[in-house]
Amino acid sequence: MRHTILSDIHGNLQALEAVLADAPPDAPLWCLGDIVGYGPNPNECIERLRSLDVECIVGNHDWAVMNKVDVQDFNPDAQLSVRWTQDQLSPESTEYLESLPVRLENGPFTLVHGSPREPIWEYILYPPTARLNFAHFDTPYCFVGHTHVPVLFRLHHRSDKAVCEAEQLLEGDPRLLGDGRLIVNPGSVGQPRDGDARASYAILDAEEASIEYRRVAYDITQVQRLMEEADLPRRNIMRLSYGW
Repeated sequence: MRHTILSDIHGNLQALEAVLADAPPDAPLWCLGDIVGYGPNPNECIERLRSLDVECIVGNHDWAVMNKVDVQDFNPDAQLSVRWTQDQLSPESTEYLESLPVRLENGPFTLVHGSPREPIWEYILYPPTARLNFAHFDTPYCFVGHTHVPVLFRLHHRSDKAVCEAEQLLEGDPRLLGDGRLIVNPGSVGQPRDGDARASYAILDAEEASIEYRRVAYDITQVQRLMEEADLPRRNIMRLSYGW
């Protein structure tokens, strides 16, 4: 069975729709959190996911709009986006976000937003942090988001020593999961930060034991226009053009 792995949609409906149009129709969706924040269509993104019966966990921006984390922990632009999103959310959208778990396990896969050790806030950017996090989940594989950068961390054992190595995920180049343990980040649907402005996601093929990373172009100018109309932070508008 295949699954579509999404993360960090951030209220970007155009990017979400582009990913859904590109994804295999027979691949149920797993979402790794941060449905809202930054983007101009938080309610529409939530409604779209609800219509698809997605298995979803909560992210730090989702928690922020529910006042479950201190907005002062965010940078000034993110704070403005959180407060704007709070004013936009419908009661149904708020109820949906409130219902999302922090962590899910589905067979051999663990789903968290930040890290298994700190599911809401911790960023796994480098192998040393990833290596420490393998002790905090029991399944062979863990999917994370939060950094907006696609990467695969693989744990090896060499001469009784645990070694964690990062592998760059390349578009259209499926990676075998293998017999070891992995932490995989599919990148961001709505606000990539790896220098590629296209929406990022991944396809998990459980039968072939592989993960395929994908990129999809979408109408960035339309999203930017909606953000400008909503008077959202200029920096967050411009960065969509460059994927940073």
